[in-house]
Amino acid sequence: MLEVSEIFVSLQGEGPFAGRPAVFVRLAGCVPPFCEWCDTPQALGSGRRMRVDDIEDEIARHPRALVVITGGEPFLQWDTGLARLVRALGDSSRQVQYETSGKAGIPADHGGFVVCSPKPLHAPVLDPDAVSRADAFKFVVEEDITPVLDFIAAHGIDARKVWLMPLGAVRQDQMRRMPPVWELCVRHGFNFSARLHVLTFNDKRGV
Repeated sequence: MLEVSEIFVSLQGEGPFAGRPAVFVRLAGCVPPFCEWCDTPQALGSGRRMRVDDIEDEIARHPRALVVITGGEPFLQWDTGLARLVRALGDSSRQVQYETSGKAGIPADHGGFVVCSPKPLHAPVLDPDAVSRADAFKFVVEEDITPVLDFIAAHGIDARKVWLMPLGAVRQDQMRRMPPVWELCVRHGFNFSARLHVLTFNDKRGV
């Protein structure tokens, strides 16, 4: 059984797979300290208990979509059903992307593409294996990226694995912060990510 906050179909709005059709499986539960700007507070507590087979059936209705497993903190439920779900998805050749804070352990056999967003940025709480097992790092920033640069230097992260994303849960904030973050990406050789769902739908949920 898995504690599920929501399952919905949309396009991936941010990061390395931005623009891809995706089935989002948002698992419930997170690891403190919580982000003060969290845009999914509904996923912090308990969710709806669902059988793994039922989740598989929901995903199977969208055979061409990327499967994005997010939260909350998805890896909290690895041993209680997520591992089984991911094995089943692998057996059917589905591509899986995780969104994680890195606070919970990232299993060596996760079978997907891991996007890690360390939080809180000024003093990130990370599982020891998070940096080595993540495939990409996504940082939500304003204009001062000193903490990001310090983190990257401390962990020897390749700039090609880094995505900067402007802070902002509404369209106006995204638009205002995009130009300076764009310039920072050009200067440091990082990847840029907008939040396409925010630019398109503003603060609407489930898109």
